[in-house]
Amino acid sequence: MSQQVQGVIAPGKNEPVRVETIVIPDPGPGEAVVTIQACGVCHTDLHYKQGGINDEFPFLLGHEASGVVESVGEGVTDVAPGDFVILNWRAVCGQCRACLRGRPWYCFDTHNAKQKMTLLDGTELSPALGIGAFAEKTLVAAGQCTKVDPEVSPAVAGLLGCGVMAGIGAALNTGQVGRGDSVAVIGCGGVGDAAIVGARLAGAARIIAVDVDDRKLETAKSMGATHTVNSRSTDPVEAIRSLTGGNGADVVIEAVGRPETYQQAFYARDLAGTVVLVGVPTPEMRLELPLLDVFGRGGSLKSSWYGDCLPSRDFPMLIDLHQQGRIDLGAFVTETIGLGDVEKAFARMHEGDVLRSVVVL
Repeated sequence: MSQQVQGVIAPGKNEPVRVETIVIPDPGPGEAVVTIQACGVCHTDLHYKQGGINDEFPFLLGHEASGVVESVGEGVTDVAPGDFVILNWRAVCGQCRACLRGRPWYCFDTHNAKQKMTLLDGTELSPALGIGAFAEKTLVAAGQCTKVDPEVSPAVAGLLGCGVMAGIGAALNTGQVGRGDSVAVIGCGGVGDAAIVGARLAGAARIIAVDVDDRKLETAKSMGATHTVNSRSTDPVEAIRSLTGGNGADVVIEAVGRPETYQQAFYARDLAGTVVLVGVPTPEMRLELPLLDVFGRGGSLKSSWYGDCLPSRDFPMLIDLHQQGRIDLGAFVTETIGLGDVEKAFARMHEGDVLRSVVVL
């Protein structure tokens, strides 16, 4: 039997989101229905609303979520009703060439639920990143559910479902920041600040935060940045070099997703250093770099997919570190809101004074 719940949809490109009644089917083989307890408002949801991902409207928004498994379909053994889980959007298949080579964080065939959630009139919904968690309940592939300690706050746990994991993983997994390294992070929103947390956790000696907003730079300092650079008034490449003995940083994490800031990251790294792109660009963006510089500077230019995380490994570990007081995931929660406040939360993103608005149900 299906059930009806309330959820937030994006009906069309750049149209205001609205709360609608959503029909959730019973879970089929390999699927689970999850009662959502909290879901962060992420820039990716705004990209969906703006048509920046694809045009498969209407979208059921929300993906950075935690909740409790209500029911599971045939063949599901990893989670059971009553389990507290974080939802992930890279449920590894175990069979593709990346998984078989022991690199499941690159899985090329991640799972989503096969059945569709719909509106009351039968219109099929496209769930954001295969999740759709701005809703009282959602249907996902069971592999998208990662069981963690239920003692943690749902509002905190859900953040690992996307932005915070992307940032921490960009430092720990993709950038492989090591003890004593110098790290620069360009763009100090939620993902950039999470990269700062990851760099500090890895033992970086110098963490340079770069942004155009002094408020964001102050927040970055509270997250562990040792130095800040306002790139609106200071050349960030020269500033990063001057803070690293004239050499550039060992790892530069670009958390904006623009050609201009990527170019800054490229030239702000040390010779044989690493650039990590974790900011998400839009389809029309193009990058131009002298190929001789790409060759001559050596090192690595990497893209970070979801922080190159393996949810079954990384989510429980980071929750444990939070509960031990070694990282403060709660610092990313600026405000808690209801389903009807998502449109206002999108507007607040542009004001620069929130890290995460979190829908709590």
